[in-house]
Amino acid sequence: MQKDLDLITIGRSSVDLYGGQVGGRLEDMRSFDKYLGGSPTNMAAGTARLGLRSAVLTKVGDEHMGRFIREELAREGVDTTGVLTDPDRLTALVLLGIRDENQFPLIFYRENCADMALTEDDVDEAFIARARAVVATGTHLSHPKTEAAVIKALQLARQHGARRALDIDYRPNLWGLAGHDAGEERFIASDAVTEKLQSHLQYFDLIVGTEEEFHIAGGTTDTLSALRAVRAVSDATLVCKRGAAGAVAFVGDIPGSLDDGQTGPGFPIEIFNVLGAGDGFMSGLLKGWLDDAGWPTALQYANACGAFAVSRHGCTPAYPSWAELQFFLQRGVIRPDLRNDAELDQIHWSTNRKGDWSTMRVFAFDHRIQMEDLAGATPAKIGAFKELCLDACAAVAGGRPGYGLLCDSRLGRAALQKAAGQGLWIGRPVEWPGSRPLKLEPELGPDFGGLSEWPADHVVKCLFFYHPDDDAAARAEQEATVLRVFHAARRNRLEFLLEVIPSKVGPVDDSTNAAIIRRFYNIGVYPDWWKLEPMRSEAAWDAACTAIAQNDPHTRGIVVLGLAAEETALAESFQIAARFPLVKGFAVGRTIFGAAAEDWMAGRMSDAAAVTQMRHNYTRLCEIWDTARDKLRKDAA
Repeated sequence: MQKDLDLITIGRSSVDLYGGQVGGRLEDMRSFDKYLGGSPTNMAAGTARLGLRSAVLTKVGDEHMGRFIREELAREGVDTTGVLTDPDRLTALVLLGIRDENQFPLIFYRENCADMALTEDDVDEAFIARARAVVATGTHLSHPKTEAAVIKALQLARQHGARRALDIDYRPNLWGLAGHDAGEERFIASDAVTEKLQSHLQYFDLIVGTEEEFHIAGGTTDTLSALRAVRAVSDATLVCKRGAAGAVAFVGDIPGSLDDGQTGPGFPIEIFNVLGAGDGFMSGLLKGWLDDAGWPTALQYANACGAFAVSRHGCTPAYPSWAELQFFLQRGVIRPDLRNDAELDQIHWSTNRKGDWSTMRVFAFDHRIQMEDLAGATPAKIGAFKELCLDACAAVAGGRPGYGLLCDSRLGRAALQKAAGQGLWIGRPVEWPGSRPLKLEPELGPDFGGLSEWPADHVVKCLFFYHPDDDAAARAEQEATVLRVFHAARRNRLEFLLEVIPSKVGPVDDSTNAAIIRRFYNIGVYPDWWKLEPMRSEAAWDAACTAIAQNDPHTRGIVVLGLAAEETALAESFQIAARFPLVKGFAVGRTIFGAAAEDWMAGRMSDAAAVTQMRHNYTRLCEIWDTARDKLRKDAA
């Protein structure tokens, strides 16, 4: 059977509810961020970010948190074939926080949880046969049913020629050796646990743990003696993590000093959060191991991934992409607090975004003034019409990828809420319509704290009227506002779309948009998306695309705005824009809804007729764009 997976991890999966405040007790946390959790789940996501084809064998509940785990894994590129649903049990939860660099209070909510219901019957031979490696963690050896499932998976892996790895991952609390309030306890001696681990160590080709974890596996608190005890029952490569001292690999006999094994370079960084560091380390190690890169290189990957984890908030969100890891290894440490390294943070953000938006067909109905000015319009009627716009958008999309909408929350809140979960790209404006200098919608609040209430998949869209020839004070005022919005969006983990329209306030030529783009990169604004005017010159598009590519090679791309242009004019601009791969599509509004809105507000058109007309107009623009882009692909072929 073809090995279409590099690895399958097996065991715990949970939702981490991570305290948002740092430096206090868990009792004093005011808010929590929701992340993937559980060592096998973290490792599957971490290795997927590094380019490995990973999967998880686990169980989740038939509820919102279970669906979150499955959907988040899929977004990370993890194969979810082995993420099974238990109809009777809840998904495990963990509440945790960062007190300081040594204390990490956490509470495991794992009483009769879904992943501990994994049994031998859940281990499918065909699934295991797909993988080059199977990776187990120690927790699932703590209960007879899950232990049997793990052993079956390991036996099948051996039969099918797969490598086998163990992350000892010793949590006394999860072996019943510590109380609910001792979740952060890392070591309690137990002959029973040692005996259980040693009875299974012969299954593995690679065994990884901290010194304390080898103490429990070896039955002694002398690290060298513990390693020798493990070696006595296993020929596996042993990788011992030593905290700030790095890590060391032992392929054969255990020497007289921990310093005599194979090592990889470490990184002098500030410790911010020790939670999840081991899973990050393991992700990098597995990448090097499965690439047969040699232990020094594998340990270098592992140490770097662990460094990222201890310097950032959360576990899985902290892990690097392959591009980020390569950048870091080539450039090195500029400042020890990696989370505050702006260049590194930008690469981390831009190379770990989720979702394929390589094609963007966006119906923009975030207009406010334009609708308020229509005869017969009221706030209630505008809100109802925007729901009709959503109906037209969803009907054209038909559940297919590559479609989206722009809608405001002041007049279009109901449409925004209905759009959730439909697979559509969703952008949401923050600018006060028509303002110059740029002002923002009151919902953001004076501190922009309103963004914390936005759903995670909403994209912050900021439109403003700006020209390189504006006087210095006017430019500075608008730039400062855009910079604040950008940082607020990033802090809230929301993508940012910057829409700039210079033609309404000054003359433009082929270099105008490129000059604006470079200016905003220079002041530290890195939009995930650019929304640009429908330029009629190939030279103008080339200059704009070059300016973006030179400053941010990982940008999502550009969408073309409409400016209420007629279909013929838009078609002409699409023909030019589609020649540039960085242009992903369009975000057009009044060309689609203008006539329908005017007639519907005046009572001359029914709901159904309005939806039909907008569906037709939207479909036509999609066809025009797709035809233009298909021609480019054919010409390239």
